[in-house]
Amino acid sequence: MKPALVCFSRTAKAIPAWRWCLSSAVLVTLLGLPASAQQTAFMPEVDVYTGLSPGAQFWFQAKRVREDGTPTQTEIGPSINFFIKQLKLQKLTVLDDSKKRFLVLSAGYRYLPVPGRPSQSRILLMATPNLSIKGGVLVSDRNRLEINFINGNAYWRYRNRLTLKKTIAVHSYRPSPYASSELYYNSKFGKWSATAVKAGCILPLGNRIILDPYYEHANATGVTPNQQTNAFGIAFSSSLRRFNQ
Repeated sequence: MKPALVCFSRTAKAIPAWRWCLSSAVLVTLLGLPASAQQTAFMPEVDVYTGLSPGAQFWFQAKRVREDGTPTQTEIGPSINFFIKQLKLQKLTVLDDSKKRFLVLSAGYRYLPVPGRPSQSRILLMATPNLSIKGGVLVSDRNRLEINFINGNAYWRYRNRLTLKKTIAVHSYRPSPYASSELYYNSKFGKWSATAVKAGCILPLGNRIILDPYYEHANATGVTPNQQTNAFGIAFSSSLRRFNQ
């Protein structure tokens, strides 16, 4: 590993988790300025992981989102991941321990502040099976249920995202390109209200940091007329504490 990456990785490990979470929320809010046109957007994201035990993990996320034709907004909050059964993934870039497990169950909360409008609270329940198939490809099928509250009114949304990822070797470096497709069902509209396709590449920086630059095309059909968004984003992930599996 290069000296600069070693230094950066050690610095990341030394910073307390609560400072990472606070800095992540501020950074994403500042970077995610509204786009001049509704058809394009920049979506920064920060994810901080720390192990609680060999079977559980704390996860804090701060990101910019644009969902079902709504204006771009910030989504901030914690989750707890629970792991079931380990996979053999020696060739994959999996600094996030949840990707090493056959099944990951998650529960979390997200807060979405919206300037000039009522803020939104969101309860998350997720189940993600992971499967390693021939050719060293990791298949993940995330099932996500959201219960959203705005001004005392509640509605729910279900999201299903299928992701294919494969790690490749570039000399001693191992990036992991991936592609995903996601469907959204929104109870407000009573139908499948949006689709999204995404492509990106996991770029490891040392043993604890990864960057994930990506492109996403989303089509919101719950509103009239349909709204399409071309989003370019980059996700920064840090694993502060990991347990030997």
